[in-house]
Amino acid sequence: MPRPFRRVVTGHDAQGRSTFVADGPAPTVFDRGAGATAVTEFWETGATPASNAGNDDPTLGKPQRLPPPKNGSKFRVVEYPPDSRRVAALHGASHDNKSEGYVRDLANKRHPGFHKTATIDYAIVLSGEIYALMDEGEVLLRAGDVLIQRGTSHAWSNRTEEPCCIAFVLIDAEPV
Repeated sequence: MPRPFRRVVTGHDAQGRSTFVADGPAPTVFDRGAGATAVTEFWETGATPASNAGNDDPTLGKPQRLPPPKNGSKFRVVEYPPDSRRVAALHGASHDNKSEGYVRDLANKRHPGFHKTATIDYAIVLSGEIYALMDEGEVLLRAGDVLIQRGTSHAWSNRTEEPCCIAFVLIDAEPV
């Protein structure tokens, strides 16, 4: 079961005054089951600059997609289980990732989670620790560390037996 996150959203009332329009558990959570990552979607924009009009929740009623919409952004938290469980779940994945807008390399000998998107991602480790793997090299990230992922082929490897939670802001970018 993924960790629940409280989400507070601001907006405007009919008179244009600022107000809180939502305060509670983030409603859009994709839990793929035992050993797989869990994704909590907090917000999505469909254009840059983003519109702050209206109070509809842009995360509701949409299928999960890794990248943001063209010219848009996503804000989410991903909970990575230990690789001792996750690697098997990656090999058992049955969805077509190309249709979701990213390319995953399950045959990669270093880690089956290697993938590449046309985004710039700001990643902040909230809890736990995890290795960020590139085609060349790896670095250990711990709570409070930040990684800027610039459209590179990469993977995440949790070599502990505790989950690792990472907050991500994904912004559509030109592919390299």
